[in-house]
Amino acid sequence: MIMNTLDVVLGEKSYSIHIGLDLVDRIDLLLPYIRHRKVVIVSNVTVAPLYLQRLSVPLRQAGIEVNELLLPDGERYKNWQTLNTIFDLLLNSRCERSTPLIALGGGVVGDMAGFAAACFQRGMPFIQVPTTLLAQVDSSVGGKTAINHPLGKNMIGAFHQPRLVLADPGTLNTLPDRELRAGLAEVIKYGLIRDPAFLEWLETHLDDLLTRHSAALTQAILRSCQNKAEVVIADEREHGERALLNLGHTFGHAIETGVGYGEWLHGEAVAAGTMMAAELSVRQGWLQAADLSRIERLFARAGLPVFGPPLAVDRFLDLMRHDKKVQDGRLRLVLLKALGKAVVSDEVAVEDIGKAIQARSAHG
Repeated sequence: MIMNTLDVVLGEKSYSIHIGLDLVDRIDLLLPYIRHRKVVIVSNVTVAPLYLQRLSVPLRQAGIEVNELLLPDGERYKNWQTLNTIFDLLLNSRCERSTPLIALGGGVVGDMAGFAAACFQRGMPFIQVPTTLLAQVDSSVGGKTAINHPLGKNMIGAFHQPRLVLADPGTLNTLPDRELRAGLAEVIKYGLIRDPAFLEWLETHLDDLLTRHSAALTQAILRSCQNKAEVVIADEREHGERALLNLGHTFGHAIETGVGYGEWLHGEAVAAGTMMAAELSVRQGWLQAADLSRIERLFARAGLPVFGPPLAVDRFLDLMRHDKKVQDGRLRLVLLKALGKAVVSDEVAVEDIGKAIQARSAHG
């Protein structure tokens, strides 16, 4: 079995990302991080029947005490109430600051387990075993953890880097088509913000990705993680370059909050939000109309929305003002100077933002 390894070099917080088939079964990669023969695995009711035993049984056979918690599945459960069930397990199981917490699942599981790990006794070891494409290429890497608030997505959280990431493309064989397509939005993002050669590769190999060709998926995950790792190493806590990873996210988070968490998948909202950002970039005189069409074709081929929901522009803008990237009351948006070159700007007129939203909304 071929395993690709990337190192996220962050001094004492450095860790490895392993990418390869059947890594879910590789407890030899986990054991060095389980020092006191106890571990907690947080998963959800959808993923656990598929993969939990592949992790837990070999660990128990190795003499490890395994404590398990299954969360409800869905973005709408990414809240304080669900987070407290993780704390309940950690306390009832008498976990210590050195007890590793393993997240087995998609982005919601990883975000919540990671936030719990950041908070419990002010920080416990955290391992990511992502089982969705979106988690494997984005949310499992970089240490962002959070829960949602009714007024804004991911507004309550902490930076807490994992100790290890095991990304097994084989888990994507059980992923629903809609979830796979949603993950592609984050893959496409890397090409748009900083890797034009990868964008061309995606245009050529998109059909292979949609049919779950193992080599293509592995390459897409590897290239995405390489891009994200480089950005995180340069700017771990998002003081500068890391903000570029949020292309489409300020618009997308407003969509997710506005329609109700879980109605649109995160990747779907990011795709529509990216189209709004690209539309605004054209209106700024940066992107060409042909570039906008090229982005739209790629998202459409991936089965992702290229228009947002029919939210009123004023409501949309109000939701965007709750975004974490707002500074001094000004919206800071990730826009495209060119394909493969993103910038952060807080100098765009609100009227122009509204026009871009209108043009790229279902009623537009």
